[in-house]
Amino acid sequence: MPVEKQLNFLPAESHPLDPLKPRLKRWAERGVYFGTSSWKYEGWLGQVYTRDRYFTRGKFSPRKFEQHCLEEYAECFPAVFGDFAFYQFYSDAFWQKLFAQVPPAFQFCFKAPELITAPVFPNHDRYGVNRGKPNENFLNADLFRREYVDRLAPYRDQVGAIVFQFPQFSKSTQTKMGGFANRLEDFLGRLPTDLRYGIELRTESLLDADYFGCLQRHRVAHTFNSWTRMPTVGDQLARRGSLSADVVVCRALLKPGRTYEEAVRSFSPYNQVCDAYPQGYKDVATLARTASERVPKTRSFIFVNNRFVGNAIVAISEILDELEKA
Repeated sequence: MPVEKQLNFLPAESHPLDPLKPRLKRWAERGVYFGTSSWKYEGWLGQVYTRDRYFTRGKFSPRKFEQHCLEEYAECFPAVFGDFAFYQFYSDAFWQKLFAQVPPAFQFCFKAPELITAPVFPNHDRYGVNRGKPNENFLNADLFRREYVDRLAPYRDQVGAIVFQFPQFSKSTQTKMGGFANRLEDFLGRLPTDLRYGIELRTESLLDADYFGCLQRHRVAHTFNSWTRMPTVGDQLARRGSLSADVVVCRALLKPGRTYEEAVRSFSPYNQVCDAYPQGYKDVATLARTASERVPKTRSFIFVNNRFVGNAIVAISEILDELEKA
């Protein structure tokens, strides 16, 4: 299917996302914020982004795009997920510059750094001398508060949630931890309570009563994720206690069974849907609808990644179609 057909391109004087903007606004007003997981994709030029805005000396400037495309993104979408925060702690100056690019009502959700969520450093070159070694800062609440939460304090009204994405745990790692839910209980109990938090798992066996009970006690959201080796969003929603807090977070990342590498190879440059996932759209829409009908009112964040089906923008439109069915 050509991109032009998928995105219902409008005449040149209009923006291709004009039909989507009021729908996103209506749902945000109801407490359901749709956005994408990351935003710096040149494949979205002509869809989300206007190429001419990033010209320098008569030609497209990747550097200008990198530095300023969030401003244009925020003209359409009410929220975005910041995967970048997974890789390091950032300075006060970095956060100030980031939040200055968006309007006051715009919402961010961020990953917590892997220095907090990885019990063992991955066996990868980028970890240098730490590769494959135990992480002494795993679930270090003091470090997290000092280097992350405190720096975000001036912007707390624009921070929808901070998501702790835990890697897939081997059985030996789980044994060494002595019970994930117990470790999580202690960690969550030491976090500042003026921000909202979510937990994203990559290990299906941890989705048990102890886990959901821990989240409910601390009013922390289970983050619904569509991912390679996790059950579907619909399956997660059906589990007792999965709506564990007064905030709902969903990340549609990959179709279950598909790896990250396969998606990158098949879907780049992410300018069109390559493998539609109707049941995935329905599951996410059902979650959004369920969240919107909760009493008291719940704030929900629904994020879609390009690697879900090939193009996050079209996928969001499809999810909205499902959500708005009578």
